[in-house]
Amino acid sequence: MDKTPLFLEPALHEKIWGGSRLRDVFGYTIPSETTGECWGISAHPNGPAVIKNGTLSGKTLADAWASNRELFDNYSGDDFPLLTKILDARTDLSVQVHPDDAYAQTHEHVPFGKTECWYIIDCDEDSEIVYGHTAQTREEFKQDVAEKKWDSLLRRVKVKPGDFFYVPSGTIHAICGGCLILETQQSSDTTYRVYDYDRPGSDGKPRELHIQQSIDVANCPHVDPSLTYHVRQEAEAKFTELLREHLFTVSHWDVRGRTEPIQKNWPFLLMSVLDGKGTLQIEGTRYDLKKGDHLVVPAAVQTLQLLGTMDLIVSNPV
Repeated sequence: MDKTPLFLEPALHEKIWGGSRLRDVFGYTIPSETTGECWGISAHPNGPAVIKNGTLSGKTLADAWASNRELFDNYSGDDFPLLTKILDARTDLSVQVHPDDAYAQTHEHVPFGKTECWYIIDCDEDSEIVYGHTAQTREEFKQDVAEKKWDSLLRRVKVKPGDFFYVPSGTIHAICGGCLILETQQSSDTTYRVYDYDRPGSDGKPRELHIQQSIDVANCPHVDPSLTYHVRQEAEAKFTELLREHLFTVSHWDVRGRTEPIQKNWPFLLMSVLDGKGTLQIEGTRYDLKKGDHLVVPAAVQTLQLLGTMDLIVSNPV
């Protein structure tokens, strides 16, 4: 079986709230000065990443999923399960919420809802996010939305580089201006906007809101998830498991020289290099890694090793 990692060319998306840091920080070729999203590891039809190396060079990750399922441990399902993004929020994103799988399948006829999580790569001083709301019941939430009590309804949380937030489906949320974030999520593009600051879209008209859907799916009351980080120090690396839940796991790998050989405990592995450079060694073969790289380590790889100075976010489906 092929053990060559799949290095990916991201899909870049313009957004009215986007900026230029995807170019300035990571070196991506962006379509404009309002580029908000890099879909680094994506098989979603709205932005599939293209494989840059090996026998599948030029194919999309979706193509590989359809025709070479053995690379992914013959993982079940018609659709690649995860999507890794980097988001540059020059200004605030809309206040929004995502459905769970059941609601998305019934009402949107798509395979996945959207549970996600955020790692704060960088942010301006005093940056914040919207994370949850204050209503205690769905009726209270509905009433506050109708009366546009945004200042009292929305919970705002200060953030700093290195912070991590788990955003399960049903969580009212918004990434705010000044934040550069890596997002790991289900492979979904279903978003319900509940509030968009009454600003116009690129066509000069107010962007569509999804008030009823937001009321339907919002968690009421909001409860912050309880997170426990598991930290393991080995050789010249620190491995911090940020999240392990029923859909995926997410970890931060801080490499400052050389890791011990890392044994497989995943069906396949998604890796994004946030900073630094180094090499990925798979059974004697070395692959260069640098800041901004996104790749999938296929199922046949039983052991890998990292060398260099790098920060990575690593995830896998469960």
